[in-house]
Amino acid sequence: MIEGPGGFAVDAPDGFALGRVIAGEAELLTIAVDPAAQGAGQGRALLDAFEEAARGRAGESAFLEVAQDNAQALALYRAAGWAETGRRPGYYARVGAAPVDAILMSKSLL
Repeated sequence: MIEGPGGFAVDAPDGFALGRVIAGEAELLTIAVDPAAQGAGQGRALLDAFEEAARGRAGESAFLEVAQDNAQALALYRAAGWAETGRRPGYYARVGAAPVDAILMSKSLL
């Protein structure tokens, strides 16, 4: 993914984030933090680093999608100023359970 157009990665001791910037739009593809390090601010540091890297690549706005049942991620994004802009109903399949919506979020980087 990072070798594709506009792709980049940022890292921390216990995690990483992947993103891309194309035509002024940044997409957060994923943030991953080692479960043993969760709750210590690594996710927020990676999100901040993603936003900074995206701005450095001429990103003016950013977007992402997250499963509606991922409460930790939703809390992180909302606390960082991301806003819900839409939904994809039933987007994420769940084994033995009903699928859940993808929540689309965005944030201005200007």
